[in-house]
Amino acid sequence: MTPASAPHVRPAAPLSRHAPATDIALSCHGIERSFGGLRALKGVDLEVRQGQIFGLVGPNGSGKTTMVNVMTGFYPPNAGRVELFGADITRMAPHKVARCGVARTFQNLALFKGMSVLDNVLLGRHVHMRPSALASLFYWVWAEREELAHRRVVEEIIDFMQLQDIRDEPVEAIPMGLQKRVELARALVAQPRFLILDEPMAGMNQEEKEYIARFILDARDERDVTIFIIEHHMDVVTAICDEVVVLCYGEVIARGDPATAIAQPQVVKAYLGERAAARHAGTAS
Repeated sequence: MTPASAPHVRPAAPLSRHAPATDIALSCHGIERSFGGLRALKGVDLEVRQGQIFGLVGPNGSGKTTMVNVMTGFYPPNAGRVELFGADITRMAPHKVARCGVARTFQNLALFKGMSVLDNVLLGRHVHMRPSALASLFYWVWAEREELAHRRVVEEIIDFMQLQDIRDEPVEAIPMGLQKRVELARALVAQPRFLILDEPMAGMNQEEKEYIARFILDARDERDVTIFIIEHHMDVVTAICDEVVVLCYGEVIARGDPATAIAQPQVVKAYLGERAAARHAGTAS
């Protein structure tokens, strides 16, 4: 279970000094979700404190993405409750959840080919845009001022994510690692309070993983964003997450600090299988 090499990033910091430990950003209680006869989630409970980097891990098919889709309103739960910063958002539509301060990246890149890096990042501001025929009619009075404000935020994030040199490049012409960085930039320009990252390091080499890990840590520390991350790279999880929950077949099988939770026998068994887990335990002893 322990990777040969961990990314060379700062160790996970404690909760942000701006977020008391008692402040809960996200709370999920008894979440159930079925698809026909398949129970994808079975009474999942979790709490994410403000200022945390919180990891949700588990083998393929364990229900991680389903859980995120319930949290963001794409799937209504069959039972249970989701609260965001104390407000019940259980059956809220996805666009309304976004307006509550939630942004998300996806497991598969969702960038717009044929558009530049700058234009893709600018699209992340849509949640703050209020189109109006009257504003367009009096563009030089109202709409221009709003457009410039959006541009300032975008330029700040482009600098923050170190994308200045490729800002005008077609997004499909840049490497995968940079495309992942563009997607993270697009999420950050929405100025979220709660950021969900679904496998942000999939398909990356070690150097690219280290870059993204650093940007995730900086987003939490410098932009006061609470981060919820799904990730398969256990070296990354143990390096940057404050707390993790491990799912297996829709159930929570471990929770706590990453190193302790991932080392639990039931977690090793879920990832490696019973025989391999027994061999692993014998080797460890």
